Amino acid sequence: MKRLWGMLVLFTVSGCTCGTVPSGHGGIVFDSFGQGTQKDLYGEGLHVLRVGKDLIVYDLRVQELKEDLAVLSNNGLDLKVDASVRYRPEAAKIFELHTQTGPRYADILVGPIVRSEARKVFGRYAPEEIYSSKREQIEKEIYDEVTRALAGKHVVVEAILVRDVGLPEAIRQAIGDKLAEEQRSQKMRFTLDKERQEAERKQIEAEGIAKYQSIVRQGLTEEYLRLKGIEITEKLAASPNSKIILVGSGGSGGLPLVYQPDGK
Repeated sequence: MKRLWGMLVLFTVSGCTCGTVPSGHGGIVFDSFGQGTQKDLYGEGLHVLRVGKDLIVYDLRVQELKEDLAVLSNNGLDLKVDASVRYRPEAAKIFELHTQTGPRYADILVGPIVRSEARKVFGRYAPEEIYSSKREQIEKEIYDEVTRALAGKHVVVEAILVRDVGLPEAIRQAIGDKLAEEQRSQKMRFTLDKERQEAERKQIEAEGIAKYQSIVRQGLTEEYLRLKGIEITEKLAASPNSKIILVGSGGSGGLPLVYQPDGK
């Protein structure tokens, strides 16, 4: 405590002052004695300044700017858009930012550029696209346009988010009905495609069975059937079961007929 009081007395006697740069901030100095804004950057902490020097502090952290945008869709419909912009100054370019724009750079640069570029991008899309299907694409296009417009202005845009789109209730309901109908159509197309694939599968299966049967029929000659009949007769003759075998019956193409004693 005594040391602190001693430093304060010393600063007062010598004509020096103190300036503090908070955490996450950066500073530059303006010299009233003819040197003007100096390029030296001051980091976090306590700094000793001589008389005539003023410390100007900039917040280097990511900040948020909320914008209520009035835009038009591609068919001329008025839309109210709630957007959010995350931005920060370039830490190494505080001198340039301060001398070219000043501490109000968010109001002078970021806000107007975002509003202008957002109106251009929203004007390319239909209300249903803005409301539902193209939200992420619109955000990316606005971000790209704003980034190009801020090039060389010493401000970094981290992200642009479209949080809400305000539509008249009738338009909102119409868009909802249209989206529901599109989903039903997609479901029907999926069902038809599935049934078509199943029909093709059955057709291929039937053609395979027909081809197999054709090949089998071609191999079933009279000589082949007679040979198989003889082989079966030999096996039956070796069987211990009692039976009557008639060989060479004219009514069955020369194949053997087998009768059991019970008449079956």
